[in-house]
Amino acid sequence: MGLNTLWLAHKFVSEHVRPGDFCIDATAGRGRDTAFLCELVGESGRVLAFDIQPDAVRQTRELIQTRGFSDRTRVILDSHANMEVYASPESVDCILFNFGWLPGGDHAIFTRPESSIPAIEAGLRLLKPGGVMSLCIYYGGSSGYYGERDALLEYLSTLDSQKYTVIVHTFHNRTGDPPIPVEVYKEI
Repeated sequence: MGLNTLWLAHKFVSEHVRPGDFCIDATAGRGRDTAFLCELVGESGRVLAFDIQPDAVRQTRELIQTRGFSDRTRVILDSHANMEVYASPESVDCILFNFGWLPGGDHAIFTRPESSIPAIEAGLRLLKPGGVMSLCIYYGGSSGYYGERDALLEYLSTLDSQKYTVIVHTFHNRTGDPPIPVEVYKEI
């Protein structure tokens, strides 16, 4: 079946994003999630994608252009913590995060709670009532990153339950450090 964190995230997002929606890929990486969002929002929607690595921005732009999504996408070389500069409060339908490192990239460059938590906070302010946020928390292995995992999970546990519903999935029978998929719903 191939059930994994990415599959769960894409299933969750595809159940909520509709043509014409406005979405943010907060961690563009290689551009695959950006392209996925572009497919969901259709020609009438729009997608913003952020990354701090010039190579990731270049690769995302190339993929978007190849797929014919340039007219609905803006790829930005900036921290996801600054996303409020590019979107208005309560204007976004869905935000995707992948925390950790760029797949196939330099494991010395990875997300950190000092910018990741402010990015989540910004994203929550940008989400429309009824909007959703997907977080995939990659950690562990030879590189570590347990500090960010723990900080993110602790922060998410403090969100007001009257305003947000947070669901954290675990792969209970998988060995190693399986990524953690998280779903956040902003109440209407």
